[in-house]
Amino acid sequence: MDPQQIIEQYQKAIIQIATSGGTGTGFYVKEYDMIVTNDHVVADNAEVTIAGKAFDKALSRVWYTDRKHDLAFLEAPKNIELPEVRLGQYDQMKDGDVVVAIGHPYGLNYTATQGVISKVDRIRDGLKFIQIDAAINPGNSGGPLVNMKGEIIGVNSFIIRGGDNLGFALPVNYLREALQLYLPNKGHASTRCFSCDYLVTSSNIDSTKYCPSCGTEVKLPEVPEKEVEPVGAAKTIEEILKELGKDVRLAREGVNNWSVKEGSAKIKIAYNAENYFIAGDAYLCQMPADATKIKPLYQFLLEENYRTEGLVLSCVKQNIVLSCIIYDLDMTKENGADAFRNLFQKADYYDDFLKTQYSCTQRLEE
Repeated sequence: MDPQQIIEQYQKAIIQIATSGGTGTGFYVKEYDMIVTNDHVVADNAEVTIAGKAFDKALSRVWYTDRKHDLAFLEAPKNIELPEVRLGQYDQMKDGDVVVAIGHPYGLNYTATQGVISKVDRIRDGLKFIQIDAAINPGNSGGPLVNMKGEIIGVNSFIIRGGDNLGFALPVNYLREALQLYLPNKGHASTRCFSCDYLVTSSNIDSTKYCPSCGTEVKLPEVPEKEVEPVGAAKTIEEILKELGKDVRLAREGVNNWSVKEGSAKIKIAYNAENYFIAGDAYLCQMPADATKIKPLYQFLLEENYRTEGLVLSCVKQNIVLSCIIYDLDMTKENGADAFRNLFQKADYYDDFLKTQYSCTQRLEE
């Protein structure tokens, strides 16, 4: 297979994963009906947000964690047909083989980078890793490493910071072993002891939270009775989103970042703690293809900015964006709710209005 065929085959199997602490990548393995990612991507969360080409944002339960091998297994979305991708054979790989790493680095969705295996069995912390020169970056974690047959031969796990394309993937044989270990306990919270490799489950662990085999302290991916809430401005933002009818668990997209839909508009909210402001950016439609419509569109946007208080319409490349900025020290739950309510309502209105009156086009989404 060529890289383009691999990308086309995998796009609907690649899963975006987000928590309040960051984002990462996962992939669906149909044979086991589970989503595979890194343990450090889920980061002690028993529930994470997932999204893919074949389905909208949804919550997913983390059922299995494995600190030693940096693996986690998530529940797959229900009633969604996802493609089958095959697990390959690690022992058939050799230095110099061409591979493709797929993931979401820096929020750039469905990015694929091609490279070669620099060393097929680099030893780190007592485990074998596949060292590759394909560029992988933050956000690639948990994505698949694929050979030219279109088979998964590793899970992209980490890079050496400051190194020149020094990436490492956990070989597929470790993944297959973990999947087979967990399968009899599917649908139940489990963790693999990082000291003795024993599968600790809710049925064999006692109240002392220690591995029944070796006594090492372990943590099952259990949903806490009370969710840990953010603090400061982030807490206020989430309270506002709840008041406006949004599910904050689905809205979270990493540290101090949220994303919601209002009608046909997508709104991104970001809190810049260093500069003390909260920005809400509603991405509306795109510029019209008809050049004769652009001048009157610009005139309308300028006039609206003069008439509208607290909101600004602008053009970012081909996108028309409606924005508001609030300084965190000035924001209360009440005035923040008023500002975001206004942003959401006007975003939905302008998106429809600009398409109808100025032939603006539907915004392209990944």
